[in-house]
Amino acid sequence: MFCPRRVIAACSTAIVLVWAAQASAQPPVARPQPPPPVTGTTTQAPATAAPAQPAAQPAGQAATARVQPPADANTEQAPTDAMLGVRIYPAAKYLGSYDAGRGQRYYLFGTMQPFAEIVSYYRSELKDKGELVFDVPATHMFDLGRFREEAMAFPPSVTIKDFTWNGSPGYANPKPGVTPTAFPTVIQIVPPETAPAGQIR
Repeated sequence: MFCPRRVIAACSTAIVLVWAAQASAQPPVARPQPPPPVTGTTTQAPATAAPAQPAAQPAGQAATARVQPPADANTEQAPTDAMLGVRIYPAAKYLGSYDAGRGQRYYLFGTMQPFAEIVSYYRSELKDKGELVFDVPATHMFDLGRFREEAMAFPPSVTIKDFTWNGSPGYANPKPGVTPTAFPTVIQIVPPETAPAGQIR
């Protein structure tokens, strides 16, 4: 006896199997991948989604390493010792500042002096041994005040970092066309929350 329900069920099953076979036969859609990092550079996570990058560079073009300067490195006025609450190494060049969040800023200074000499200077200046927080790259930190986690993004401090590790020429000067082109040592200052006028540590 002819049963239309069985035929409909069999046809439906066959159609589903044909769709599944066609779907598996199609190649997967390629998803764009980010380019690999360039050796010897540091990267930071962007605040917003970056525009799509080309899939590949034309043959013969070498990748160029770029260091992003502070947004206002060329126009921002250099801070003074009194503003920062600590003496700035006399031969250091002001590189600019970054927003650390929660009303704090990182102030960066580059110097041609070696890492050990700058650490020794701040040990004497601050009457504090500080702490070697990283061996590689060598990074030494001096506290300038109490860190309040609920109100601060970063501890008030002087941090010195050696940028010559792994054969690097140093931290690239964010101001184009001036010398030096790179600084072996960088001093980062996050001022204390409050400092009486004229008081310098």
